[in-house]
Amino acid sequence: MSTVRHAEKVPVWKSGIFAVLAFAVIALAISLPVLFRAYLFQPFGVPAGSMVPTLLVGDFFFAAKYAYAPIWGAVPARGDVVVFRSPRDNVTVFVKRVAGLPDDRIQMKQGILHINGVAVTRERTPNFVGEDPCGERAAATGTRRWRETLDNGVSYETLDCVDVGFLDNTSVYTVPEGRIFVLGDNRDNSTDSRLPSSLGYVPIENVIGRAGMIFFSRKPGKRGQPGDMRWGRIGMLVR
Repeated sequence: MSTVRHAEKVPVWKSGIFAVLAFAVIALAISLPVLFRAYLFQPFGVPAGSMVPTLLVGDFFFAAKYAYAPIWGAVPARGDVVVFRSPRDNVTVFVKRVAGLPDDRIQMKQGILHINGVAVTRERTPNFVGEDPCGERAAATGTRRWRETLDNGVSYETLDCVDVGFLDNTSVYTVPEGRIFVLGDNRDNSTDSRLPSSLGYVPIENVIGRAGMIFFSRKPGKRGQPGDMRWGRIGMLVR
């Protein structure tokens, strides 16, 4: 009489399925941060004050890289705050606001932005106080602040450090095809498209992404010491 031998039960941790699952988990843990940075969001810090009051020195934010991905066919719009590589060396990274698109005519007249011959609407708001947006110790009364509103409804604040700044009156800039014209919100303290020898027009392919959420912010300290945290800015969306 023959006997039937029962198959020995193999523990899951010894099976090939466990090995495959373990490999998949490890691969996912390694690849997710890479994919996150390469295709979705990339962190950036703000070392200078050209975008005050929108972005302060010591802000850290995520840039949405997918916003202008070729697969979507999307391109920057007027008013977007974008991160891009300098056309001068394709390495240095800047963050500025888009003011002009291909074929737009851009000009500054007495400190007022004109797009295609029309002055951008702006209104006076309370002075900006508490930081040093003009590269020197701010006066007790603060720095003049304006709210600009574009024809597409985008609204944001800008600063005016001096009455007649070096770039408050310019010639007309006609934006070439495939490029954008960018400005800093701190208008008298910004290297931007108004300076062809320093930055000029930015190729659209140099745009890395659109500025999104501020995830960390600390005021610069004195003499190399860490400054105070700006808890109220964490979680803010860059507009």
